[in-house]
Amino acid sequence: MNKIVNRYAPYPAQQITAVIVTLLLAAVCPAAAAADEFAKLTSEQRSFAERMNTFMDEMEALYFGTITKLNGNNEMRSLDMANQYADHNVWVTRGSVVEKSGRMRVVTHAPTREFQPPTTWSKYFSVDAHPRSPLNGMIHGAIVLEYTEGGGGHIAGFIDLLPGGTPAEDLAFLKETMDAVYEKYGIDPAEHREISVDGSFLEEGGTGRREPAGVGGSFYGRSGPGDLFPVTEQYFGFMTEFYREFLTAYLSRISKRQDDPFTAADLKAQDHLRRNWLEDRFFSDPFTVKVVPYEIWSFSTLPPVVKF
Repeated sequence: MNKIVNRYAPYPAQQITAVIVTLLLAAVCPAAAAADEFAKLTSEQRSFAERMNTFMDEMEALYFGTITKLNGNNEMRSLDMANQYADHNVWVTRGSVVEKSGRMRVVTHAPTREFQPPTTWSKYFSVDAHPRSPLNGMIHGAIVLEYTEGGGGHIAGFIDLLPGGTPAEDLAFLKETMDAVYEKYGIDPAEHREISVDGSFLEEGGTGRREPAGVGGSFYGRSGPGDLFPVTEQYFGFMTEFYREFLTAYLSRISKRQDDPFTAADLKAQDHLRRNWLEDRFFSDPFTVKVVPYEIWSFSTLPPVVKF
C-alpha cells in the first residue's frame, strides 16, 4: 500500500524520542512487532540483533529529523510489500532543500539468489538522499546484519557520496571525518574505498556502475558473504559508528551549502550523477537487478528527476 503519513515534526533529530519511533514502527508493521523475531538466536546473537534494531531507529530519527527540519515539511509517503522472501518498508519525503529522501527497511526470510545465504535473522537499512543544490552530492548508505542457518553471522554495508558538484573542501571534510573512524578501529581504509569505487560486488556484466567519491567505503567484500565482517564488538562498533558519522557529516554539508550559488557546470555534474545512479540501479547493482522488487527500490532510491 502506498499512503501518505506524517512521521516527524520539523525539529532537530535529538528531539525525536526513541519511544515515538518505536510506536511508529509498530504501527507500520504490527504483526512483525508482535512476533518473537529472536526465537532462533543465541543470547549473544539476540543482544547484537536488539542493538541493531535500536541503531536503525536512531539513524531513522537522525535522517528524517534533520531533513524535515531543512525542508519544513513532515509529509511522507510509505510503501509496504511482503512476500515469501522478504518484507519491505519504504518511507519517502520530498521538499525544497532535499528534493527526495528515501529510507528502506528489509527483513529477509529466504534467499532468492546464490549469493544470499539462508538466514535465521536479517535486517537491512538504507538511505538515499537527493538534495536540490548540485553542491551537495547524493548519499547512498546501506547496512545489514544477518545470522545464517549455519550459526555464523556478518555485518556489512556501503556508505559513500556520489559527488556531483560537491566542492573539494567538502570531499576532504568527509574523508577526514571517516579517516578518524577507520583509525579508531584499526581498519585500513584503502581496500574498502577501492571496492566502493571499482564495484567488485556488482552484477556480472553490469554496465553504468555508480561513480562514488571514495570518501566512505564498501563493506560487502570482494566475493560476497565469505569476505564480510563477523558480528563482534569491534566490527559492530565500527560499522555503526562509521554509518552514524558519515550520515551526520553529510547532513551538515546540506545545511551549509543549501543557499550557496552554483554554476551551470555544477548543474551538469548533478545531471550526470542522477543519470549514472539510475543506470546503476537498472543494470549494475545485484540487489536491484535480481533481489529487491522494482516497486520498492525505485520508490526509495531513484532521483526526483533524470535528464537524458
